[in-house]
Amino acid sequence: MKIFVAGASGVIGRLLLPKLVQAGHDVIGMTRKEEQRQAIEQTGAKAVLADVFDREQMVSILAKIKPDVVIHQLTSLSQGSSAENARIRIEGTRNLVDAAKQAKVQKIIAQSISWAYEPGTTPATEETALDMFAPMPRNTTINGVVALEEYVKEIPVHVILRYGTLYGPATWYAKNGDTAIKVMNQEVKATDGVSSFVHVDDAANVALLALDWPTGTYNIVDDEPAKGVDWLPVYAQALGAPAPDIQSGAAQWERGASKHKVKNECGWVPEYPTWRIGFAKSLQ
Repeated sequence: MKIFVAGASGVIGRLLLPKLVQAGHDVIGMTRKEEQRQAIEQTGAKAVLADVFDREQMVSILAKIKPDVVIHQLTSLSQGSSAENARIRIEGTRNLVDAAKQAKVQKIIAQSISWAYEPGTTPATEETALDMFAPMPRNTTINGVVALEEYVKEIPVHVILRYGTLYGPATWYAKNGDTAIKVMNQEVKATDGVSSFVHVDDAANVALLALDWPTGTYNIVDDEPAKGVDWLPVYAQALGAPAPDIQSGAAQWERGASKHKVKNECGWVPEYPTWRIGFAKSLQ
């Protein structure tokens, strides 16, 4: 298949490209940075420089390429701005989807998140409502997710991947990542809030596997949602950091997510079934 990857130089995109090429696909990776061109081409993919906020440019590019599938891995996380990330989910996705529709693309696979659900006491399923009435600043993130998912559903076959918190190489949880530095400095407290994680390798593998999945929304998380008081000390130990301070309480939306649907309907089994294994291997 001819596959267009938007966000090809991102944390997931850079791992996904070689997997797609090795699977025999004709892959075109999009980035807005000239310095990423060589890295994309070294995977065996073709590189396209474009700005997703330039609607006419996106329409022109996809009309020329005419891909069979668009994979949307666009984020804006390097500066830690939820507003900028929401913008790319809203404006960027709108432009990408409009361009895909004009190019008559029949399938799209898109990156979303699994911590956008409304408050609750059990891991959220895909049927759980999103946290539409969240206060600011969380509402900025939720609005971005809602818009992204609504727009993506305009493509005839759409697979929405609600990823858990990413860890592994080039993520915030890598040895030199933002979270790792904060944990080393004991700036992160272990709370009762529940998180669901997914290793970045598993996240990339799922985007490849989703080429064969039917329309649907899927939580892409490991098998063990965990409270901060459980996972953070394990992460700190693997990192060689001091033990974190404990702080009781949690935000109501910190509930984790269930992977029951993707396991049953798509047969997905993560290579890293729990963060306990993943933290140790990623930080060796």
